[in-house]
Amino acid sequence: MAGTKKYAAVAAVAVALIAVPTAAHSAPQGKGAPAAVLSAHVTGHPAHAPALPVAKTAPTARIVAPGEHVTEPGGAEFWLTAEGKHWTTLDNTDPQFRSVVDGNIDLGTPGVSAQVEGTAQGHVTLSGLYYGGKGTASRVTVRTTAGTLRAELLELAGDPGWGVWYVSTDLPASDEDFGVKHIVVRDTEGGIYSRLDLS
Repeated sequence: MAGTKKYAAVAAVAVALIAVPTAAHSAPQGKGAPAAVLSAHVTGHPAHAPALPVAKTAPTARIVAPGEHVTEPGGAEFWLTAEGKHWTTLDNTDPQFRSVVDGNIDLGTPGVSAQVEGTAQGHVTLSGLYYGGKGTASRVTVRTTAGTLRAELLELAGDPGWGVWYVSTDLPASDEDFGVKHIVVRDTEGGIYSRLDLS
């Protein structure tokens, strides 16, 4: 009988240990976030924790400090300043720049820009600006001749009205030319924040 009670206690602890990371992972982070609390009553049967509601929120851009460098898996680096987008690639280590204050971009009108840069190693980095949309930018999809890619987003703190998207991929093994068909930025409600059609 003592062995049965000991087994039940171990089982109850195992249930709590398995459930806590899941609940904590889905709980909102930051100040004021409620702590996930689970309790298990040790009896002759394994404890069952009640299901916790999971809040589903749409992703948003990663907020970076001015000049903070972000390296993507293909080796390109991106950083933002109040003046615009800066970046380097493995094949071009000289910093490049795309301004948001030189008058060539109307931050009051939804838009997307794109730069596509291949490497000698058969890799391609795609990036650009998005700007002027209503709501909060959440997801960027890039449809190419080789398939559809999901891009990452960067923004400065506050409400700058623009951000940077980027993604990288391997070039197709075939001799077929690589091209971008369209880029769509969606907001947290699933609507179109801005888009660029190239074909």
